Amino acid sequence: MKITRVEPMVLRSGPVDKSRPDSTQDTFLVLVHTEDGLVGIGEADTAPYVAYAVVDMPASHAVARGLAELIVGQDALQIRRLWDLMFQGTYSYGRDGVVLHAMSAIDMALWDLAGKASGRSVADLLGGARVDRVEAYASEVMPSSPEEVTELANRAVRAGFRAVKFGWGPLGGDLAYDLELISAAREAIGPDRRLMIDGGMAYSVHRARELCRRCDPLNLSWFEEPFDADDLRSYRRLAGTVNVRIACGEAHSTLRSFKRLIDEARVDVLQPDLSRCGGLTVAADVAHLAEVARVDVVPHCFSSDVHLAAALHFASSLAQGGLVEYPMPLTLSESSLITQPLRPEQGMLAVPAGPGLGIELDEDEVARRRVK
Repeated sequence: MKITRVEPMVLRSGPVDKSRPDSTQDTFLVLVHTEDGLVGIGEADTAPYVAYAVVDMPASHAVARGLAELIVGQDALQIRRLWDLMFQGTYSYGRDGVVLHAMSAIDMALWDLAGKASGRSVADLLGGARVDRVEAYASEVMPSSPEEVTELANRAVRAGFRAVKFGWGPLGGDLAYDLELISAAREAIGPDRRLMIDGGMAYSVHRARELCRRCDPLNLSWFEEPFDADDLRSYRRLAGTVNVRIACGEAHSTLRSFKRLIDEARVDVLQPDLSRCGGLTVAADVAHLAEVARVDVVPHCFSSDVHLAAALHFASSLAQGGLVEYPMPLTLSESSLITQPLRPEQGMLAVPAGPGLGIELDEDEVARRRVK
């Protein structure tokens, strides 16, 4: 099944609020077309215009080539070989960052194609879905006041979520105020729901340890990314000295990077982002690695329904039980990129049925948002 065209797209929902760490405001899609008439869909949560160039660029030399040029004419079903081909063909300017993000979108589209060609779901291709519905946790940017925290937390509770995460925003500026915000979230959701906090890389080791100590009575489920993603030494200094699990991985790409998070950083929860880590090909390897190391895997997901569909297939196939991030801005959106939006019911999300990712793009909505 030969690839005939790779179509990159930049989509925006409207003016971007640069003050918010909210990647639901724009996205990068890739469509991989084949001679059989099948089309695979993939997404990258990245800087869309840069990813567009990575896919569409002409070659500079043997190991500085555009991703589309590398895979057009190749067999779409040889997914791992194509992953290696893209990785080696971008060696002089890639190996991490936006190149891996763009590769992730193409890899996701190839898995979608493999499912469509075989009549099987991506979850089946990953080894089989263990559940047909996955628990979701509501994910929100931390607002600036306890009153706003209470309002957002109450909204999540009313929607039926059993787990809630707040992150970034003002966190890290003042430990006493951090505790006030986190306490407001715990009070609003009650003692029986899980509460996670994303530190937004805003802490030193000492301050992270002190915040965790102060939050002990609040029973946090995990404390996510308190340090820069590559600051493995700080993660290792924190791990094992606090009662809360430490989570990291949304900014990491390639299996080697996740192995270092286990061996060197000693994190408790790996968070591969399927639209950044190298796609489902890398994520599947990360899941096996985590199972051997006895650490948890929860995919990071804060973009569109396309990415969410992939995360659901992946989470449903995990041996240790699935959990998926649900970006609450999707609920407030009046539209979706797919014809059947993925919206939770009592905190659960159905894994899309049908071959591949089990989704169909809403062509009118894609055209409305498309800017490149």
